[in-house]
Amino acid sequence: MDDEMGGMETTTTGGMDDGMGSDPTDPDAAPRVAVDRFSEAAGTLMVRSTDGGLPGPDAPIDFDGGPFVTRGLGPDGDPVTYYNFDVQSTTPAPIYVLFREGEDAPVEGQLNVVDVVPGDEGYNDFWQVHRVTVPEDYVANTVSSRHDIRAAGYDVSATETLVNCPVVPDGSTATMRLGDGPTGLVEGWYRDQVVSYFQFTEAALTTTGGRVPVSPIYVAFNTNPDEEGGGPASGFVTEAGSEQTHNVVATVPGDDGYSTLWSVNVYDNADFDGVADLSSATDAELLAGGVATVNCPIVAV
Repeated sequence: MDDEMGGMETTTTGGMDDGMGSDPTDPDAAPRVAVDRFSEAAGTLMVRSTDGGLPGPDAPIDFDGGPFVTRGLGPDGDPVTYYNFDVQSTTPAPIYVLFREGEDAPVEGQLNVVDVVPGDEGYNDFWQVHRVTVPEDYVANTVSSRHDIRAAGYDVSATETLVNCPVVPDGSTATMRLGDGPTGLVEGWYRDQVVSYFQFTEAALTTTGGRVPVSPIYVAFNTNPDEEGGGPASGFVTEAGSEQTHNVVATVPGDDGYSTLWSVNVYDNADFDGVADLSSATDAELLAGGVATVNCPIVAV
């Protein structure tokens, strides 16, 4: 987890006992939470009840194939590749990172703490970092839940830092990253259970008015949304004999305004052949604007 914590607004859980009064928990011996990204409670575009090909509850997911990878175009027309992690809200969820008093690096060996997983109300792949200050003698993994943080009365500061960390079943894989970002799973705590998540670090993200910022993407479906069976269920239009779509992102990592949360705009598939970059995408006939916000981190340009 990036330990640069800027723009903090301090809150506190004060008025409680300063000490935990408990022993640390060994993550290797702790139970694991079952994760299901494709239940009706968790999924929007990818739901098992309407797509029987999706992995079962808590089964490892291979995000390097199937419906989870799309080849699109950048603003200048260069090919880009991005993962599909489904619709996400612009309201981030909190993730708690522990720091000992007077130290600028997170507590070594301590797992970060979350309080929601896919299917829970308020879950989001995008997390707003909350800095938790613990005593100098704090032992790593004495805290293993948000309840523990509150019960101890530790100071909590909400920062402006956002991280894109989709929670997934243990054993899941997503091996592509832009640059040298880590590709393995990271472990965290969820209500005294261990949870696994990916990290996507191709661009630094910060909140905008407490929200996850968005960037536009322009897409075309095989059947237009206003026709029977149209929209996402029909799939993206691709070039003949290829997986190349003419879905165009307005920004790429390094651009001002880049965000991995995309505001989806749908253009008429009759204009597909004429769309080759951002300029031609915005010239195409727009059928619907801002229809969803989807988490699609770019992993190749």
